[in-house]
Amino acid sequence: MKIKSILCAAALCASSSIALAQQQPGASGLDLSKLTQTQIEQTQMPVALYRLAAMYKESGDFQRLAWTLKRLSELQPNSGDIKLMLATAYAVQGMKSETYDLLLKMQKQGYGFDLKDNPNFAKVADTKVWGYVLDNFNRNLKPFGEGKIAFTLPKGDTLFESLAYDPKRQQFLAGSVREGKIYHVSKEGVLEDFITPDAQNGLWSVYAMAVDADNDVLYVASTASVYFKGFSAADYGKSGVFKFSLSSGKLIEKYLLTQGKEPNTLTSIAVGKGGQVFAADALLNKIYRLDGGALKLMVENPAFTSLRGLTVSGDGKMLYFADYTMGVFGVDLTVGKPFDLIYEPDKLTLGGVDGLYWYDNNLVVIQSGMSPIRIMRLTLDTSGHRVMRGVALDAANPAFVLPTYGTIDGDGLYFIANSQKNEYDTYGTPKDAAALKPVVVFRSDLRYRWDPSAAEQYAEQVHRVLSTTKHGEGVFSNVEGGSQSVTGN
Repeated sequence: MKIKSILCAAALCASSSIALAQQQPGASGLDLSKLTQTQIEQTQMPVALYRLAAMYKESGDFQRLAWTLKRLSELQPNSGDIKLMLATAYAVQGMKSETYDLLLKMQKQGYGFDLKDNPNFAKVADTKVWGYVLDNFNRNLKPFGEGKIAFTLPKGDTLFESLAYDPKRQQFLAGSVREGKIYHVSKEGVLEDFITPDAQNGLWSVYAMAVDADNDVLYVASTASVYFKGFSAADYGKSGVFKFSLSSGKLIEKYLLTQGKEPNTLTSIAVGKGGQVFAADALLNKIYRLDGGALKLMVENPAFTSLRGLTVSGDGKMLYFADYTMGVFGVDLTVGKPFDLIYEPDKLTLGGVDGLYWYDNNLVVIQSGMSPIRIMRLTLDTSGHRVMRGVALDAANPAFVLPTYGTIDGDGLYFIANSQKNEYDTYGTPKDAAALKPVVVFRSDLRYRWDPSAAEQYAEQVHRVLSTTKHGEGVFSNVEGGSQSVTGN
C-alpha cells in the first residue's frame, strides 16, 4: 500500500508556511488539529490539503483524514491514489457503506487492486459485499488485449524516454535522456547513431520528439537536466525546442526558453497540421507555442499538477493535453479558448495519463498512473469536446512496468513499456547499473474493437467503457481559474 509514502511525499512538497485557502489557519491562529468538516470542505488549495492529510495520518485522526481526502478527491477527481486513500480512511473507521460505495464506483471506472488480507480493511472484510468487491477488483487486474512486444532496446545507461517514427524511411527514432543522443531504430530494435550532442547543436537530454515528415523536420524537446552525462552547472535550467532535418540530422534552428527563477523542463512536444509546434513544461505546468521564431507562452494555470502528453487533432484545430492528476483538456486553436474534455466520470477516469495521441478522430491515452496500467482509445464527437465511447486496447499486461511516451506507425501505437527512470537517483545516476534492463517497446493495435457493434457488445464488461454526458462549461470547469488559462491566441 503506497498511502503513507504518498502522503509523506506530499507533505515534503508543501511548505509549512502554506496556509489553507480562505481560512489561513497559521495567520488566524486556528488549530489545524481541530478544523471542522466545513472548514476543510471550503479549502481550495490541494497542496494545503496534502499537508493536512499527512498530519492527520501521522496523528491517527482518521475522521479528519477522511474529510480532507474527500475534499482532495473533489479537487482532483481523476486521482485513483487519492480515492484509494479515502477508502482506506473509511475502512479503518469501520465505515462499511462509505468504503463499499467508493470502491464499487472505482471498479466501474476500471480500477483494480489486490486488497485481500490488507489489514487496513479488516473492519469491513466480514460481509458478502466485501467478497464481491474483491472479486471485481481481481477481475479488473486480469491482463486484457491483443497487443504484443514489438522489439526491445539494449540495456544500458541510456534512459530512453521517447520514440518517434519517420514514415518516409520507415524507421523509428529513440531519444536518450542520459546521452542526449537520438538513434535510428530498426523494427528489430537495432540501434544506429543519428544525432549526437556537440558544440554546434548544443543538444542536452532528449525528453520528447515529434516528426513533421511533410517538411522533413524532427522537433526535439531537450533540457539541461542532471540526468545528462554532459551536464554543466552553467546550463542548469536551460531548455528548448531543437529543429533538425529528419533526413540528415543537421541542426536547422533551436528555440530556447528565457531563464527565470525556476528551471525550465520541456518534457513533451507535438506537431500539428501546417507545422504548428507545441511544447509543455511538466514542472512549471506551462504550454508554449512556436511562433515567430520563439516559444510563446500559451497555457498556464497554477492548479495544474504535472502536464504530460500533447497532441493536435488531424485538422489542426484542437490541441489536447493531459495533466497527470487533473485529467485531459483541450484548446480550440481557431479561437484560442480552452475546454474540458467531456465524459462520464462514473464510467471513465482519465488520471495518470502520460502519452496522448491523435488517431482517426480518436484520442489514445497511455495511463501509466492507472491501476491497472492501460491503453485507451477515446472516440470523440464531431465537436472534439466530448468522449462518446472509450475502449481499452490493452490493460494489465505484464510488460507494463512504467510506460511513458510512444509514437504511431500506421494502425499501431508503439511505446516504451518499462521506462527505467525509477532506477535513477535524484542526482541522475543509476542506483545500480547492473539492475538496468532492456527497454521494451510494446505495440497496441489502434483498430482493436473498432467495430461499434463490438464495442456495444462488450460495453458492460470490465475495461470496455461507453461514455456519454452533458456539455460542461468549456473553461476547465474542474480547474480553478480555468477561464484565464489561455494567455494568447
